[in-house]
Amino acid sequence: MTPETDDATEPDWDTPLSLTITPALLIHSLMGTATAVHTGWTSCIDDTLLLSNLVAMDDHAGNYIRLAEQEFVEEDQPETLWHDWTLEVRIGSLLTTGHWQCPSTSHPSEWDWTAREASRAFERACTLIGRRVRRAMTIEEPTPAEPVARASRH
Repeated sequence: MTPETDDATEPDWDTPLSLTITPALLIHSLMGTATAVHTGWTSCIDDTLLLSNLVAMDDHAGNYIRLAEQEFVEEDQPETLWHDWTLEVRIGSLLTTGHWQCPSTSHPSEWDWTAREASRAFERACTLIGRRVRRAMTIEEPTPAEPVARASRH
């Protein structure tokens, strides 16, 4: 049974919509370039390793989208420091998680690509809870170099 519609008026913009979203669909549409993906009931992010943390909350249902950056060392590879961008999508009690990872010694272009892919996934995921992401500009100051001794003529 469908409610009668009046073709002369537009539907209300606050009309609730229902979709069937599964972890597989989220992984396919948001995390296709991720290094690893998984589902779970609890977060795999270690708050003691966090470098940055962005969270977009759905105030009504408790759902959230989280983009966290962390660095860690694997037990079986203690010489390699890994940088990890993690996207968590919590809908209800289920977490769908994607990781974009590269060694901290990777070329800057690999860092840029990996960070951009994770950021784009976060940006797209935020639309699930009605949030928009806007990019900001930052200024990186040059690191002070040691003074160079100049030759002088007398």
